[in-house]
Amino acid sequence: MAKGKDVRVKVILECTGCVRNSINKESTGISRYITQKNRHNTPGRLELRKFCRYCHKHTIHREIKK
Repeated sequence: MAKGKDVRVKVILECTGCVRNSINKESTGISRYITQKNRHNTPGRLELRKFCRYCHKHTIHREIKK
C-alpha cells in the first residue's frame, strides 16, 4: 500500500464575501471551514454555499491553499 497519494484530502474553504469586505474593514474576521474532498471526483477547486458568521448570511466558500 502506497501512502503518498491519498484519494481523500483535507481542504480549507474560505468565505468570498469576507475577503472582499476585509479591505473596507466591515467584518471582524474571515469565515473558514475544514472539510474533505475526493481528489479523483473533484480535481478542481471546491465551492460550497455555507453560513458565514461574520457576514450573517449564506455565502460562497471557495477552497484555498494550505
